[in-house]
Amino acid sequence: MPRVLLLGGTTEASRLAQALAAVGVDAVFSYAGRTDAPLTQPLPTRVGGFGGVAGLRDYLQREAITHVVDATHPFAAQMSRHAVAACAEQGLPLLALERPAWQAHPGDRWQQVPDLAAAVAALPATPARVFLAIGRQHVQAFLDDTRHWYLLRLVDPGLPLPPERGAVVLDRGPFTLANDLALLAQHGITHVVAKNAGGQGAQAKLDAARQRGCPVILIDRPPIPARPVVGSVPEVLRWLDCTHGDDPVHAARAERGV
Repeated sequence: MPRVLLLGGTTEASRLAQALAAVGVDAVFSYAGRTDAPLTQPLPTRVGGFGGVAGLRDYLQREAITHVVDATHPFAAQMSRHAVAACAEQGLPLLALERPAWQAHPGDRWQQVPDLAAAVAALPATPARVFLAIGRQHVQAFLDDTRHWYLLRLVDPGLPLPPERGAVVLDRGPFTLANDLALLAQHGITHVVAKNAGGQGAQAKLDAARQRGCPVILIDRPPIPARPVVGSVPEVLRWLDCTHGDDPVHAARAERGV
């Protein structure tokens, strides 16, 4: 039976944690700890960084990890790069569970940019009301541009924003089209800035922007070294060779009478 380090922080990581627990895989769930109230996981959990590639390599050795699954956020590039390097040094198998990037649809008014600095530069010269859907880590570069009013949607409180500069909404996804349409209308949003995180949980803002005709500045994913990538939990379980029929989670629950 493998001993797995699951690098989490996404909805997909939580689903994989549930599946690993359901089939009895020995696994540890690790996340960065940037939110005050993370979701409870059904696996033993560690919080925080490892101390670079060397620290991660030492952890893998010390904990007798046999497999690593990287299910971090697509923009958690440093952790993903460290995982590639540490697993290569240790000769351990690494698999990424990664959601597909969003693709434009007819009616979308997207401007795709390579990074945060380019997103700041892409904002209009005239004052705009911007839905800044990028989390809290990188908002300061936008707030330094005092021409615009910003709407921030965050999981945790603690980022004061004067009313003349913007507003903070506390909420946790998944989000719905109806709610995001109402949010954009309520605050008179003219532009949306987002990271191309992919997935269903946060797509509603893009659908709402399309319906309202709002331009979207979409930040490309950062580059990560080549590694095997899959897009679903069952594919990870097959890679670990711990499946139970076609639907491993359902089968394990059935065995336990759930």
